[in-house]
Amino acid sequence: MQNMNLILQGLHTVLTQQAATIQSIAQMSAAKKIVPINRGAIRLENVQCDASILQAIGDLCLKAQLDVYHGEQRQLSEFKLVAMDMDSTLITIECIDEIADMQGLKPQVAEITEAAMRGEIEFQESLIRRVGLLKGLEASALQRVYDQRLQLSLGAENMLQHMQQAGLKTLLVSGGFTFFTDRMRSRLNLDYTHANVLEIIDDKLTGKVIGTIVDADEKKRTVEKICAALGISSQQAIVMGDGANDLKMMGIAGLSVAFRAKPVVRTQANVALNFVGLDGVLNLF
Repeated sequence: MQNMNLILQGLHTVLTQQAATIQSIAQMSAAKKIVPINRGAIRLENVQCDASILQAIGDLCLKAQLDVYHGEQRQLSEFKLVAMDMDSTLITIECIDEIADMQGLKPQVAEITEAAMRGEIEFQESLIRRVGLLKGLEASALQRVYDQRLQLSLGAENMLQHMQQAGLKTLLVSGGFTFFTDRMRSRLNLDYTHANVLEIIDDKLTGKVIGTIVDADEKKRTVEKICAALGISSQQAIVMGDGANDLKMMGIAGLSVAFRAKPVVRTQANVALNFVGLDGVLNLF
């Protein structure tokens, strides 16, 4: 067992509203010190936790709707890049499901999306099947989805602002579509984006994508390529995602963050943010 820290965070004032839970965890982990980080987060320093204690703490935190991170104190200066998935990570929706809703096909498409995110269907196959269902849809539906449905995830702007101020480059890499990543790039001042290109002919979707499909391997390659261009190691990247197709790029990161993620992703990430916003990652530094 190593001397490590536990960081606990929630959506409310944790020190007052979760005082009993925090005391229990401090005792279970033999924490030397409780340090408030801000109103929503505290750090328990020099904890002693084996796997069974961590499991018990994790169960307790889940019940109390607290996110918990166990690890060494990290410095944001260790990192030079933050790479993010878009759908259900940087933004709250799955764009393809909302596009399908314009065709009255949301349930069919959402079912395939869910299966792909859980890792039950290969992403390429799922994307081809879902885009195929959109054949004939007016291209103007994409703008309607952007205007009416697309919202940034909780804490997204605050997280990006801090990362950019700290000098990190930003990459949005998505199994979604360039129509949306291009708009996110200009809206949030992102450095790099990579996504799938929907084929549009005569202002209608053809049901096809153009070029290489951005699947798990392509996402990983993109992170590696941007790291190489920046002259950094992938260990200097923070990578955020929610679905099975994010696991490969998260696997090469110095810090992997699962945001509102599927169980298969949560268990493999360095930190899972199930309750707090994306800016919860800032409390680790």
